[in-house]
Order: sequence, then structure tokens, then C-alpha cells
Amino acid sequence: MVYKNLEEAIQASGNVVKMLRNSQIGAYVYPVVAPEFTNWRDEQRAWAETCVLFDQTHHMVNLFVEGPDALKLMSHLATNSFKNFAVGKAKQFAPCNYNGQVIGDGILFYLAENSLVFVGRNPTANWIQYNAQAGKYDVRVEYDDRSPSRPMGKPVFRKFYRYQIQGPNAQDVIKKLNGGIMPDIKFFNMGHMTIAGRKVRALRHGMAGAPGLEVWGPYADSDEIRAAILKAGEDAGIIQVGARAYATNTLESGWIPSPVPAIYTGERMKPYRQWLPGTSYEANASLGGSFASDNIEDYYTTPYELGYESFTKFDHDFIGREALQTMQGKVHRKKVTFAWNNEDVNKVFASMFAPPGENYKFIDLPLSNYASSSFDTIMSGGKMVGASMFSGYSFNERKMLSLGFVEEQYAKVGTKLTLVWGEEDGGTMKTTVERHKQTELRVEVGPTPYAQQARETYHQGWRSARLWRRGQRPSPPLNLLRTCRDRRCGTFRLRHAAGIARRFQHAAKREIVRSHITQAASHAQRFDDVVRPDVADQAGRGARHQAPQRGIDAAALGVAQQRRH
Repeated sequence: MVYKNLEEAIQASGNVVKMLRNSQIGAYVYPVVAPEFTNWRDEQRAWAETCVLFDQTHHMVNLFVEGPDALKLMSHLATNSFKNFAVGKAKQFAPCNYNGQVIGDGILFYLAENSLVFVGRNPTANWIQYNAQAGKYDVRVEYDDRSPSRPMGKPVFRKFYRYQIQGPNAQDVIKKLNGGIMPDIKFFNMGHMTIAGRKVRALRHGMAGAPGLEVWGPYADSDEIRAAILKAGEDAGIIQVGARAYATNTLESGWIPSPVPAIYTGERMKPYRQWLPGTSYEANASLGGSFASDNIEDYYTTPYELGYESFTKFDHDFIGREALQTMQGKVHRKKVTFAWNNEDVNKVFASMFAPPGENYKFIDLPLSNYASSSFDTIMSGGKMVGASMFSGYSFNERKMLSLGFVEEQYAKVGTKLTLVWGEEDGGTMKTTVERHKQTELRVEVGPTPYAQQARETYHQGWRSARLWRRGQRPSPPLNLLRTCRDRRCGTFRLRHAAGIARRFQHAAKREIVRSHITQAASHAQRFDDVVRPDVADQAGRGARHQAPQRGIDAAALGVAQQRRH
């Protein structure tokens, strides 16, 4: 039955948790894009080793906000500061309810004066649209909804295509597309570049851990632009990433994509629930996992728990400010990555061959989420100490990983914990849930982001936290002796020799840089048949150029040139 609005649906259900945990909507779908272009294992490898093309055209909302009050509206909803937000910039946008609990998040682009666009999932876009109307702001809002999850053969149209060129070789592809010149765009700033003779908008960031660009333009140009990117990327080993692998990138980079929207309770949120139609995302979303509580607020999260503390600022008035200020300085649960025990994962797979009723909840690969939002119990000594919220398999790490949070005392890397896998009483009535038994899996707390390349090159903020405090020794730049899974890695890792000094020039100790450049050269020598002399020479020259400026031993950096065929 379709209800008039969300509030009516909640009242009819008797309990909103029961409503969401038994939703018939199915898993969250990344629509239209082919499931695989090669195979999901090689597509995952490509963003770590060569270069990928992500197609983000279809799974997110574009919400355009224009008018004299556009900035005023967005600032009133945002937890982060708008003090230095200017045309040509972008920022993470994560609004909260009045109690300081997260509704959702996404990216906000400042396109032109009085013109912004939010790109992300429906819960945040809906909240913006509601406040634009209820707050009587002088703005115009255009809601370009995500593509249907199941088009059933019907044509699909969007306002814009949206592609990302990411990976260690992304800059080579971008230069080739742009006439041999890398666009001069700073991190999370926008600019323009030329692709196939067309001027396109571009955003600088690094979803795969290395500098890349997000480009967009009119949807009618999408096929031509895609073809041009793929042609330019042939020598760089570019691979298109399909819908199966796409979402698993966040397991390595550390962003939790789909927290439960904190909108289902509270009198001050009731007008919003009455505004949301019964067909909305919030009224039909599914909730999965081993954690089962009758109180939906037990599933809510705060900016502190999702790793957004670094950009939560109190220099402006916004919804949830007072509540978040009272949380400031207190102990909070911390965002972490959980690395699942291999033997325990294999036990779950083996149960697929057990007699009926003896199987555990299936772990789908590479993405194992089976609901719009997930919430699996994390235990220590029989006590719940956190939750796992997004899980899947990384072929790059050869590991099942999940993102979530734990109480602060359990957040230290290496802490051994237990994840409860599967739902209670044989499983809920969700269409994605087969009858199964619950089981416990050993997990270990890992760093966030988990992938070292992402952890050490991401701009501080929404995916990564500060790696060291002032006066402390930084983490080593690269684990260059990690087992290489492809012969092409030798070239990629040697290229990083020149970049290490630049990325860590503000904090690096001489002996750290010397050690890791030496490791880079040593690693490259193992791949003599694939590392070109010109790459080694370029790496050495770049490292030498940086060394005198920061007092780093140039002789040590010169080791990068000593390798030979």
C-alpha cells in the first residue's frame, strides 16, 4: 500500500524499524551502468595500478538551487563553514537534524553567482528542497532525480553526464585529452578542460587515492566524451568500471555512503515527514544487518562518528548547531575500517553447500550490502561496542572489509573484535534475505582509509583524518615493499619516488625520505623488464629538485636513478 506521506506510513506500520527492516524495495541499485566491462577484480585493480573511468551519471540526484538566497539556504543547512566558499569551489555537504544527527551527505558545487548544485543521494536532496520551500527562501529549485533502478528497457535521460578519471595514470590521460597540458585546478576547485573539442567543467579530487578529475557536461554529449576519454587512456591502461565494482572503492578510501537518515523521529521533524511523499526514498528504504532495535534513533549517527569532525564549524547558524556544540569535547565513537578474518569468511561461503537451514547469510561479492542502509553489530567480550555499516571485498587488499564505528577505546588499529553476521530469527522479510543462521566473524580494526595510497594522499577531511599531530613523526609515505600484484606496479611505484618529498615536505624527516626513496629504487629493480629508464631518470630528477629546498639529502634521493636494465 502506498501512503500519502512518510508520517502516515510510519503510523500505519506501528514501528518504523520494523517497516524499514521488512521493506520490499530490495538492495540499493547503481542503475543503467553495465555491471562489468571486463571483470570486477581487474576493474578494482585498475584504480590502484593504472587508470579508470567511473560513470557517475545515473545513481545520484542533481539538485540545482539558484537565486539570491541560494547561499543563505545552503549555509543554514550545512555543518561546515561557508566563510571561504566562493564561485568555482566545491565542498562536502552533510546536513543534520535539530539533534545534530546526520541526514545524509554529498558534494555541493558553487557553479556561478547565486547558482549551486548538490550532487548526492536522495535524503539530502529532499531535505534541501523541503527547506527551500518551507523556509520561504528566494530560490528556484530543480530536482534532476537519479535514474530509475530498473528502467525495464525504457530510455533514460539525465541533465548531465558525470565521469571521473582516476588512478595513478589519470594525469597522463587528462594531459592527452587537454592538449598536453594538465589543467591548473586546485584540490576541490573547479575549472575547465577540453575533451573532443568541447569545453567541459572539471572538479579536482582523488577518489581512487591519486589526483584525478571529475568532468561533466550536457547528457547528449556523453557518448562522445566517453569515447574520447577511453581513446586517450589506451596507453595508460584505462579501464571502465562497472556498477558491481564501483561502490567498493569506498571500502579502500573510507567514506560511509548511506547512513540511516535521521528524520524518522522528533516533533520538529514531523512537518518534514508529512511533506515527504509515501513514494519517497525515506518511506521505502530498507534497513539490514544483525543489529535489531525497536528504537530507530539507535541507528542514527553524528558527524563525529562519520569522521566529519574536522569540517564541523560553528562560525554560522545552522540546523543542529546547538546540539553539536554540546557534543564538542566529549568522547565519541570513531570511524574505522574492519578487516574480516579470512577463515571465518570462508566458513560462510562453505555453508552454501550445507543442508537447508544450516547456511549463513550469503556474502555477495564484491559488494555484500543487501539493504539501503546496513547495521551489523560489533562486539567485544559479549558487549556491543560499535557497528559495521558498509561491507564488501577488495581484490587489491585481498580482504573482506567494512566501514563503521566503535567506541573510542576500541578504535586502535589492530584491535580484535567480533562482527555478528546475518539477521535474527532466520532473517527478515526483505526480498534480498534468504533463510539463514546468524554467525560470528572475527574482525580487526584497520586504518581509515584502508588503502595506503588513499590514506597518504587524500586531502585532510571527510575521508581521512590528520595522520599525525604537530611535532610527531609522520607515517611512512608508502609501503613500497608490499607484494606487487602486477608487473606494471614497478613503473607506478618508482614514479612515486619524486612525489614523496613533495607530499611530505612539511613534516618529513631526512631519514624517512631517504629510507623510502631507497625502497622505491629497490622495489623497481625487481621489475627491471617493465620499468623504463626514462621513468627512473624523471623520478630521480624530480626528487633531486625538491631535496635542496627542504634540506633533504639529495644523494639519498639519487638512488632512484641507479637502477638499470
